[in-house]
Amino acid sequence: MLEGIIRESIDKKATKSLRRDGYLIANIYGRGIENINAAFKKNEFIKFVKNKPSLKFTVKLGNVTHDVIIQDYQKDPVTSDLLHVDLRILVKGDKSTFMVPVKTVGTPIGLKNKGVMIYSKRRIKVECDAEVLPDAFTLDVSKLDVGNSILVRDIVAPQGVTIRQQMADAVVGVIKAK
Repeated sequence: MLEGIIRESIDKKATKSLRRDGYLIANIYGRGIENINAAFKKNEFIKFVKNKPSLKFTVKLGNVTHDVIIQDYQKDPVTSDLLHVDLRILVKGDKSTFMVPVKTVGTPIGLKNKGVMIYSKRRIKVECDAEVLPDAFTLDVSKLDVGNSILVRDIVAPQGVTIRQQMADAVVGVIKAK
């Protein structure tokens, strides 16, 4: 569980002060819930997010805990330093749209035949309840040869999950190297 603080003041001076002290500024929101302005220790947040076991995770602000997902983030264009993160509260029973990551397993046959594996989609848009949100779509790419690809329609979604992507879109494929 990731612990943070609730920001009392959201003006520019207070934000700069928190960033100087090593905090990451966060906005937490959800449907029917009042927005929460929060801050997390930047290093703890990055470490936690890199090692989190699933797409959704729990944050604790004061005495209250929330199940959230990362909706968006902002990085400094020059230093690539993380500046701001938007977290969305998962409301039970509320059907929402999510972006679920795609993971691959295996080594394509096409790599031995002078091919290169390319990702066309790193995330797939789905609509579902928070309780059935998949952590990732795992695709077996071991049978892909040069010129083959896996399309969105080839992905099997779990019960209660609807894919909201063009069915003819390629997700991952192997092309001939130049």
